[in-house]
Amino acid sequence: MRLLAHPATPSALVKSIAVDVTRQGGSSLHLSYQLEADLSQLRLPMSVTPARVDDLWRHTCFEVFISIPGSPSYSELNFSPSGQWAAYTFTGRRTGMRAASLQAPPSAAWRRTARRLELNVEIDLDGPLSGSGGKAVRLALSAVIVEESGTISYWALRHPTEQPDFHHPDGFVLELPRDDEATTRGAQDA
Repeated sequence: MRLLAHPATPSALVKSIAVDVTRQGGSSLHLSYQLEADLSQLRLPMSVTPARVDDLWRHTCFEVFISIPGSPSYSELNFSPSGQWAAYTFTGRRTGMRAASLQAPPSAAWRRTARRLELNVEIDLDGPLSGSGGKAVRLALSAVIVEESGTISYWALRHPTEQPDFHHPDGFVLELPRDDEATTRGAQDA
């Protein structure tokens, strides 16, 4: 699936951002992000020891928002090319934010070439969304890209508002089926 730049924040440097999504074993979510661009023109932090850090969304990062259909609550996970990550839960749209309780940090692996940045991440859905293991989930996939010039572009599967808003419920457009249904059907149908 391709992410689209918000019309208010285009980027001439980014060629494409794609994401592949699979759900395995009910509670395991695998995301593979691929950014195609001249990486020398982007602000990409140096690798550090992976750790939980706030405010990653203010810098280049890949994001996933996860909800259970019919519930106003959702989770947000951010992944920086530095190796740092963040995880939050919300009780409603931009309300009730708190750090998500995770059994273990998400497993993330980064790979970088001159023109491609890849992230492969494995998320245990029972961490950010307690009890979601066998249930259908809805995802909003997004990215924030900061160029060396300071220009910021916001990327998502869908942009439902005039200004970038990854928390908007209409942005949660990818539905992955319950554990007892085909594991990749939702990702292929998007």
